[in-house]
Amino acid sequence: MLAFALVAGSVWIVLELSSTLMERIRAQELLLGLQLPELGQLGQLFRSLPASTLVGLGALAAMLAYWLATRPRAITPPCDLRHQSEQVEESGGRQSMLGDDGKLLTHYHEDAKTLYEAFQRGLHVSGNGPCLGSRLPNQPYKWLSYKEVTTRAEHLGSGLLSQGCLPNPDQFIGVFAQNRPEWLISELACYTYSMVVVPLYDTLGPDAIRYIINIADISTVICDKPEKAKVLLGNVERGETPGLKRVILMDPFGLELSDQCEKCGVHIQALKDVEALGQEHYRKPMPPRPEDLSIVCFTSGTTGNPKGVMLTHGNVVADFSGFIKVTDKVIFPNQDDVLISFLPLAHMFERLIESVVYCHGGRIGFFQGDIRLLSEDMKALRPTIFPVVPRLLNRMYDKIFSQANNPVKRWILNFAAKRKGAEVSSGVIRSDSIWDKIFFSKIQASLGGRLRMIITGAAPTSPNVLSFLRAALGCQVYEAYGQTECTAGCTFTTPGDWTSGHVGAPLPCNLIKLVDVPEKNYFASKGEGEVCVKGPNVFKGYLKDPVKTAEALDADDWLHTGDIGQWLPNGTLKIIDRKKHIFKLAQGEYISPEKIENIYSRSEPLAQLYVHGDSLQSCLVGIVVPDPEVMPLWAQKKGLGGCYEDLCKNAELKKAILDDMVHLGKASGLHSFEQVKDIYIHSEMFSIENGLLTPTLKAKRTELKEYFKLEIDQLYNNISI
Repeated sequence: MLAFALVAGSVWIVLELSSTLMERIRAQELLLGLQLPELGQLGQLFRSLPASTLVGLGALAAMLAYWLATRPRAITPPCDLRHQSEQVEESGGRQSMLGDDGKLLTHYHEDAKTLYEAFQRGLHVSGNGPCLGSRLPNQPYKWLSYKEVTTRAEHLGSGLLSQGCLPNPDQFIGVFAQNRPEWLISELACYTYSMVVVPLYDTLGPDAIRYIINIADISTVICDKPEKAKVLLGNVERGETPGLKRVILMDPFGLELSDQCEKCGVHIQALKDVEALGQEHYRKPMPPRPEDLSIVCFTSGTTGNPKGVMLTHGNVVADFSGFIKVTDKVIFPNQDDVLISFLPLAHMFERLIESVVYCHGGRIGFFQGDIRLLSEDMKALRPTIFPVVPRLLNRMYDKIFSQANNPVKRWILNFAAKRKGAEVSSGVIRSDSIWDKIFFSKIQASLGGRLRMIITGAAPTSPNVLSFLRAALGCQVYEAYGQTECTAGCTFTTPGDWTSGHVGAPLPCNLIKLVDVPEKNYFASKGEGEVCVKGPNVFKGYLKDPVKTAEALDADDWLHTGDIGQWLPNGTLKIIDRKKHIFKLAQGEYISPEKIENIYSRSEPLAQLYVHGDSLQSCLVGIVVPDPEVMPLWAQKKGLGGCYEDLCKNAELKKAILDDMVHLGKASGLHSFEQVKDIYIHSEMFSIENGLLTPTLKAKRTELKEYFKLEIDQLYNNISI
């Protein structure tokens, strides 16, 4: 009774001292489940107590008041987490609960309806603060101000116009460079004069780069390094890109490259010289309209030539506005934000997040160009916003647990993560708990120690990895889903919903509906089907490809993604399959397994094979069935003997077959991420009888995946060791 009286008395004193606390305690029925009349009676009792007793109770009350004032608080979700999207009867789709009276969001700020206006807004709200930063090894970041970036962009754009480029959305400018300040300056130069950016990147390969230059009628390409210029000149010398007339280099170049350009009729210039030319022949900005093209982003594709996704300024602004709208109540971007730029600017995910940052006057710091030095860059930059892909999160997770190199350390680490994870599940996100100080502070320091937001996209993230890192990193971690054709994202995690295994609710800028896929037994009536997207963030079509455009966009302007989704009871979306046999690896690369299988099937000892990969893994593995008649003879040539069954278990034979497959892959132009990293040799043929082939003798990929689940898991375990 005495303990009860002390606590009750402390609560009463707090009520007497603080009207704010009174309101808080009243809402919780005074912490102890007491009613106000009861506390009033206790107040009369405590007025009769000796002064020394009241002093003690006052001290206890002060401690309680301090705890109430400093205790960690949960994020307040912007909507009911049990009801994150709702059905729109007219369209058949679902929309975000954060929309404006059923209208799809087209912009967030009235003064930022194009990417040009978004940057000008950043210039204004930052007060001409630091904008783009870069660093040399072991040096601090050096910054260009917003005004310096704007001035350089206007000079570069004017320089392009003075040499024949036209200030309209039919003028395409190629940018072939790694992330650096000059990339964004070149982009902004195009936007300042209504021109269109066409990114080029290494993993496309020379054939795809040649195709893009030709189909987009690109006459001018801005490069970062002489090596990239040589790739372009090689195509010109072979007569494959006759329209390319000018190469502009960010880095210094020598006479050898100048001579090569002269021989093939290409004019080469230094970026600084074009800027100087533009300063002499300055032209006033000619900004674009929201409906004008801003970028043609070529997807790497899976078979055939890449497709040029045409995105307007309005598309990009609508998409990043949807992102801002979802998070604006809990983590609004501001001029103190700093983003680390290392994901390729040729992809829309990185570009979208950067546009959010510069629209609000924040800073963008570029990594040195070597992913192995990313941690050093982050320590120097101390970013607050970190866009990532699942592959990097997986590496972080693996590195953390590799350092816990015995069972006891792993148990302690998991225990700490579970305790911190329980706090995260209740909505509390912080980096100053006892678990952070003992276990996670070094992890957080390795990322700069100031992160407040991580956004992961491009591929699904493993629920285990996501849950652990949400606990360990002490910041808000969001997951997005989408594709280039809807600018970048169409769903996003709702603040406060820190569960895993889904990709969030629709963004306020788009609707999402699921469409029947009867051949795979998915039906919208059951809450499953192909994910379709509609809204102002959906692209206008593929450049000069009406056939592919009609395949992606139906008559009602719904984008058919090819992904199979499932609605969860709380209105969030879960991605469960692909309509076609195409998938992403963890780093975001698309894979067409049939294309790879067709190449590997030319391996002499093979009769059948199944190439497997998924978006939680960063590489491919294979199940191969050797030809019972051919393989033993082939093995003899390799100096290996034995019966068919024994050879299938022979480690040397496995290595020989894998080497042969990889050799064929290289000869056929497969990228490294398209090559299998390990194989399992199976001695029994896939057949109709064992359920692994269709009646038309096509592989049943879903059944093969399930049939060889244990072997596939073991292959990935072996690779990770």
